[in-house]
Amino acid sequence: MKTGFRHIALVGKHRSPEIAQPLIELAEFLERRGVEVSIDPMTAEHVTDHRRDVLTLEQIGKRADLAIVIGGDGTMLNIARTLAPFDVPLAGVNVGRLGFLTDVSIDTMFDTVGAMLDGQYMVEPRMLVTAAILRGDQRIVEMNAFNEVAINKGPDGALIELEVRIDRQFVYNLRADGLIVASPTGSTAYALSAGGPILHPSLSVLALVPVCPHTLSNRPIVISGNSTLEILVLSADDAGAHFDSHSHHQLHEGDRIEVKRCANLIRVLHPLNHDYYHMLREKLNWSEAPGH
Repeated sequence: MKTGFRHIALVGKHRSPEIAQPLIELAEFLERRGVEVSIDPMTAEHVTDHRRDVLTLEQIGKRADLAIVIGGDGTMLNIARTLAPFDVPLAGVNVGRLGFLTDVSIDTMFDTVGAMLDGQYMVEPRMLVTAAILRGDQRIVEMNAFNEVAINKGPDGALIELEVRIDRQFVYNLRADGLIVASPTGSTAYALSAGGPILHPSLSVLALVPVCPHTLSNRPIVISGNSTLEILVLSADDAGAHFDSHSHHQLHEGDRIEVKRCANLIRVLHPLNHDYYHMLREKLNWSEAPGH
């Protein structure tokens, strides 16, 4: 595990020129603290006169001690998948809407980041999933996802039929609009809107959440993170596999999708006062008053 934040990379929300000013202000704050600062090429397009090294994400992975993402959870998802093999910790400054991952408020950004530079932070390891699409003897694609791997019906509206196996054991045939395989991080994203359970991010588990199943008894289930999930496409018209809603691949009948825990972890840094359950109450508008 890397110690000391001597080089920090700043990554901004894509195509969002409004992040330029807070990013420059944060860069200047870090430099006053003696930290080397770099930014990624896409961020550099919207931040003029930044006077800092522009590094690819791979270069950031090799050189940076910390990456601070300024944007929303979608930005964090993209960066996390890319930087996971390099074991670079991430912190997120929220300028989006929900902010389950980017929990540093832009209003308190300097105080919180300053405290992190002083060693006042907590580290939360989070798992990713890796999925492969196999077509006959060919491995069509293999990709990591931080939130979920989702298999969905095509635009014609016909249900898809899937055969689901866990560790080679048959579980069920599912006719539905789709199936979501969510990590604990993704349990508060697409899977939550489909009726899936909320999973604490420290868990090493996967949630299987059917989307509008034809048989209402097909309910979400939670399985061990050590399991290997195999999904066979039995019937589908123009179905697709989606990785964190950012990468999409068309599926054919007979395709197999294998999903398992990724060998890499993401280390997310939080302020010392981070409270997961308070965040859930705030983001999901749960009652603030304790019961009596």
